[in-house]
Amino acid sequence: MNKKHLFTFIALLLVATIGLSACTMLPVQQADATNTSPQSASAPLRTMSVTGTGKVMLVPDLAYINIGVRSEAQDVSSALAANNTQATAISDAIKAMGVEEKDLQTANFNVYSIQQYDQMGQPSYISYSVENTLYVTVRDLTKLSQVLDAALSAGANQIYGINFDIANRQAALDQARDLAIKDAEAKALATAATAGVTLGQIQTINVSNTSYVQPYSPYGMGGGAAMDAYSSVPVSAGQIVVTFDANLIYVIE
Repeated sequence: MNKKHLFTFIALLLVATIGLSACTMLPVQQADATNTSPQSASAPLRTMSVTGTGKVMLVPDLAYINIGVRSEAQDVSSALAANNTQATAISDAIKAMGVEEKDLQTANFNVYSIQQYDQMGQPSYISYSVENTLYVTVRDLTKLSQVLDAALSAGANQIYGINFDIANRQAALDQARDLAIKDAEAKALATAATAGVTLGQIQTINVSNTSYVQPYSPYGMGGGAAMDAYSSVPVSAGQIVVTFDANLIYVIE
């Protein structure tokens, strides 16, 4: 073997030796990286979740009523004329009790035909019915019974259930929400003291309005004697209950 071939053989041998050394060291480096990962991983976050409830009970200061009149005649013109006369009288009577024009709104107006039958069950003639319903907001609840009496006396023969409400509803919702958060905070501190742990920062806050209970008074539906019987009964507004829930998640240090 001449010198040129000898040098080439030695160079190839050195390259092969270096390659084998690198392959031998590679698993050691991977093993080192694997061994260090548990040391760099952070411990799981410990948390505490608590739920608080805030409840506000209020006396309503508003009432919403549907007051209507139903008229029937053998022709549409007569039914409409009779209904308009009664509806105007009802509106005037309600306004005379201190209800402003802006608090009177037409909520429903219907005209429909009714097939009439004779004693033998045979069709005899067609009559026409007109229904006109006013949506009334009463802001002075001390006059609520008088408003209803005035409407009935003026010819109203359809009065639907009364819904009570409060004018400043948002303030009540905000108050109930704040009470719910404070209740959750108090529970968290008490639980942490009992468990012997220290609370850190709040991670999440979730609040929800779980109820807004409106008292409902079935004042009556229909006409005639039933309406006259109800007109002398005092109407009680009761209470409105506003409830909020708050869920807080704390970090345990």
